[in-house]
Amino acid sequence: MENPVLILGAGSLGLTALDLFQRNNVVVYGLLDDNKDLHGKEFSDVSVLGETDDDGYLKLIGQKCEAFVAIADSRVRKRLVKMLNERRKVQPVNAIHDTATVSALAVIGHGNLIAARVVVNPFAELGQHCIIQAGVIIDAKAKVGDFVHIGTGCIINSNAIIEEGAFIGTGATIVAGITIGKNARIGAGSVVIENVDAGTTVFGNPAKKL
Repeated sequence: MENPVLILGAGSLGLTALDLFQRNNVVVYGLLDDNKDLHGKEFSDVSVLGETDDDGYLKLIGQKCEAFVAIADSRVRKRLVKMLNERRKVQPVNAIHDTATVSALAVIGHGNLIAARVVVNPFAELGQHCIIQAGVIIDAKAKVGDFVHIGTGCIINSNAIIEEGAFIGTGATIVAGITIGKNARIGAGSVVIENVDAGTTVFGNPAKKL
């Protein structure tokens, strides 16, 4: 990536993104965050410049500066992505750790955070603006929709489908061929052996509806 990047979000995800970009020798122009207590602080010589809707900084995004949204709350992430699409006419870039293994035969969208030691196998599909935390395995032909959050150490087996906005807790296993519906939530450590309806929360081994 030739252009510097401006990161929206200076919490734990924002700092993770900062590390990912710096490990890939990408210049981070600065961080934006709505928490005023963070304004002026520096992380790895990169400053928190202002709020996420500060036009003075947002106007930099375009031909000479990229953007990345590093917010855990998917509702806020959606709002900020929409703002960047409409006001700046841009799509956020991907932040991919240098130890991640992403197959050249996989399909990857925009604005994803792919953390350390993630494996994305051949013909897997990853949508846009997802958070894929450290050590996740997305196996061959699995499909992950937009704005999905997959916690540390999860295994998404082959041909599984994770629909838009779903949250997969740390260490969960999704068995091959299973579908996780839109905005469903899977508890940490769960083993999912049957389809999960949209908006449903499941937990346990085997995972059951709460």
